[in-house]
Amino acid sequence: MHRLALNRWFATASVVAAWFFAAPLLWPQTADLELPVDLFISLQQPGSASTAIPPAAGQTAPQPLSSQSSNPQQKQTAEEQLKQQERQRVLGVMAAFNTTNNRDAAPLSTGQKFQLFFKSATDPWAYLLSAAGAGIDQADDSFPEYGQGGEGYSKRFGAAYTDYFTGNFFGNAVLTSLFREDPRYFQKGKGSPIRRILWAASGTIWCKRDRGTWGPNYANVLGNLIGSSISNVYYPQPDRTVRGTLERGFTVTAQGIIGSEVVEFWPDLVRRHKRKQAERLALQAARKNGNGSLSPASPSPPAAPHTGEDPQ
Repeated sequence: MHRLALNRWFATASVVAAWFFAAPLLWPQTADLELPVDLFISLQQPGSASTAIPPAAGQTAPQPLSSQSSNPQQKQTAEEQLKQQERQRVLGVMAAFNTTNNRDAAPLSTGQKFQLFFKSATDPWAYLLSAAGAGIDQADDSFPEYGQGGEGYSKRFGAAYTDYFTGNFFGNAVLTSLFREDPRYFQKGKGSPIRRILWAASGTIWCKRDRGTWGPNYANVLGNLIGSSISNVYYPQPDRTVRGTLERGFTVTAQGIIGSEVVEFWPDLVRRHKRKQAERLALQAARKNGNGSLSPASPSPPAAPHTGEDPQ
């Protein structure tokens, strides 16, 4: 009874903490708060004291939230970018809808954030990921109170998917709207491997805001904790502990880091594969030409028309 009361207190405290951190961000005087652009590298322009990223040619600079909803062109731009992002996959399977390589991507409206969340949460990848996690838990006999067989697997699958759904609901939709944070991962795409690894890992605690600045990722951290607190409703009694709640929250965070690392370096693997494929095709063509085949680069001159006369 004491343990259950403690977990109820922890779940309530997580929700209260979310509102506590959200309140200052909703005050008008914080609208001009500037935060570092990059946690690991400086994007400051030479000879300038500002850390703001200048907009690319043909793009509109990020605007405060108060003017976003009144800018239909910016909303339309964000909608077009979302449509492109919702086609992104790794190996044709892993959904990468929350990823963009455009550092100047238009900020998302509240409705677009919920749209992105729903698209991710109902994609087959979410069910496949939950099914794989449930299979691993069943093989390890995690949560033995669920039992084995089809019933035990169904319970584990339901718990895994609900974890995924609630964590993303709060972390990528509700709290990002409340804190005015962008739920997407912004690929670095260049620089040393170490800096890119650190950049990808930092996405769990550092994010872009709707006004174009960067700061702490309150939504992701608190969303994972709130989701793991809610999971105490359906996990077995022995796992409804503060330690178990924190472990589940940090496990989801670790999975997010792994996902960020994958989508950060996946384009490099694709380019490497295409380059190797092109080199292999070029080598095959060179070998073929070396065996007597005519090279397209140096065709033989056309034969002279026959006139019936002997050459001189």
